[in-house]
Amino acid sequence: MLAMTEDMTHGTTSGVTDGDDVARSRTASAGASCGTRCAGEPGKKAGRPRADAVRNRERIIDAAREMAAEHGAEVSIDEVARRAGVGNATVYRHFHDRSALIREAVRSVMDRTAERAEEVLALSGPFDALCVFAHGAVEDRAGAMCGLLSANADEAEREHPDLRAARTRLEAGVEALLGRAREAGELRPDIGVGDLMFVLSQLARPLPGCTAALNDRYVHRHLQLFLEGLRAPARSVLPGSAATLEALRTT
Repeated sequence: MLAMTEDMTHGTTSGVTDGDDVARSRTASAGASCGTRCAGEPGKKAGRPRADAVRNRERIIDAAREMAAEHGAEVSIDEVARRAGVGNATVYRHFHDRSALIREAVRSVMDRTAERAEEVLALSGPFDALCVFAHGAVEDRAGAMCGLLSANADEAEREHPDLRAARTRLEAGVEALLGRAREAGELRPDIGVGDLMFVLSQLARPLPGCTAALNDRYVHRHLQLFLEGLRAPARSVLPGSAATLEALRTT
């Protein structure tokens, strides 16, 4: 049966041909309402999400992250659903609108990148650890965070508690990496967290007219060229001052 699903971001309608998917969406909505009414009843326990629901949510977030990296934050629910291989109703069952979806995709990138920074701190060789982190960050499409870190993003979105917490964790993790390399005399002293993350974000996003596959072919080569320029002793004086994540968000 052909059902019409409202695109809450663009105010348009699009066809969802998976009748079972729509039916499950209505059932889930009813269940959510019941869960709200019954939340305070004794003896009621929230059930664990079904394995297929968890997988669908992860596929949707991965698709949104990839598309945000390739095309910017202005991606539609329809496009994300197609990339994830699910119906629109499945996306809306997990995220009430496009902003919520993009916010979760960006948060997942920040958390994953922060976790990677924390993990590589245990590696020997401070500068080598920094390189391992940087190459992993571009693999994770760190550029997907750009849309919500820029001054053009909606203030409420940029200051959402989930994003603020993830940003604080990320900045602390990367600063620890940079500080370790700096103290070892392996990193030039005029580099800040924002300097590194700005370049990682740019390298993770394909140039106009360049496919993601072509970008992936050269990104690690160009990243290594950049990283070599961070080694101490510095061969030149950088103009301006070191960037922070806060500076990238507000300027």
